[in-house]
Amino acid sequence: MNDIPEIAPTFRFQWEEAQDCYVILYPEGMVKLSGSAGEIMKRVNGSHNTDEIIADLKSAFPGVELDNDVRNFLDNARDNGWIRYKT
Repeated sequence: MNDIPEIAPTFRFQWEEAQDCYVILYPEGMVKLSGSAGEIMKRVNGSHNTDEIIADLKSAFPGVELDNDVRNFLDNARDNGWIRYKT
């Protein structure tokens, strides 16, 4: 996939010390992310396409089959409005 995901303008991704996890902040609240979701979102920077994000995750976590999980998470993140794709 050549589309490049980026954080949507109304959301902010950050480490939240009080929650001890990565979160997505938006005007109405906050979404606490699992460890794996945080690892994916750390790589959503508007510069790397989905395949590059997956390759980086495979490098960080060798031997783990994660292609479908990453694609599914990014689809859900897009459906929730957290990210959008640039082409």
